[in-house]
Amino acid sequence: MASNYLLAIWVFFLLALSTFLSPSAATPRKLSALVQQQPLVLKYHKGPLLHGNVTVNLVWYGKFSPNQRSILVDFLQSLSSGHRAPQPSVSSWWQTIAGYTRGPCTVAVGNQILQQSYSLGKTLTSQKLAVLAAKGSKRGSKTAAVSVVLTDADVAVEGFCMSRCGSHGSSRGGSAYAWVGNPGKQCPGQCAWPFHQPIYGPQTPPLVSPNGDVGIDGMVINLATVLAGTVTNPFDNGYFQGAAGAGLEAVSACTGIFGKGAYPGYPGEVVLDKTTGASYNAVGVRGRKYLLPAMWDPKTSACKTLI
Repeated sequence: MASNYLLAIWVFFLLALSTFLSPSAATPRKLSALVQQQPLVLKYHKGPLLHGNVTVNLVWYGKFSPNQRSILVDFLQSLSSGHRAPQPSVSSWWQTIAGYTRGPCTVAVGNQILQQSYSLGKTLTSQKLAVLAAKGSKRGSKTAAVSVVLTDADVAVEGFCMSRCGSHGSSRGGSAYAWVGNPGKQCPGQCAWPFHQPIYGPQTPPLVSPNGDVGIDGMVINLATVLAGTVTNPFDNGYFQGAAGAGLEAVSACTGIFGKGAYPGYPGEVVLDKTTGASYNAVGVRGRKYLLPAMWDPKTSACKTLI
């Protein structure tokens, strides 16, 4: 989707956005100039949101190693892990969603389908993504559900790297779904920053990824972005700024911000693991460490960081 809206106070990235049926996207992180702007406000358009218990069904398209799958599944399970995790935690990041849904939104991992044979080929259109998403849908579920398609590093997806790193939309039947691709081989500078030098803007040294996999740690950032957008704007009539289907959402409104003091080329203050040298700002289940983007907080009308 395409948008010219800028972040509040300082702009960190020019978002090049693309459509995915009725989608919003995690976008390549292009650095932009600093511009004084009016405060950012995401308007609620009176449509349904996903709240309460939300099941996330996964379709793994291509070849992911067991370790790669566990990094992403652990992230999803960390969203609703409660107060047991050390702070700053993944679950505390997700709690900001309650300000949109006016109540808790508990995420649980549901079905997991492995599509390792590339049944639809290694070049996917948006329509093929919708077909794959339908495979993950669980009919008859009494809770809200999101089908998430995850494509491996060898799969080329329409618009991937050029205008989006992931996206979300809805089927004609009213089911919400999302997609995120592995940018490790194709575009780490666009869809895995700050773990790789960007192709645009200041060329500061990249951060060390917390799980030792630039592509997968980049996927975590983009999965966080599209999942937050799916919950708060599942059918293009929830929270967003701009045109329906092409607006800034909960996390895409804060692209490029990971900690306090962020500016173009600098993700902000994060925690440094003294043993591995990796950077992170959130701890999840089983001691997993992640770098999560800022989320727009409806209570303060500002991008909120964990650190």
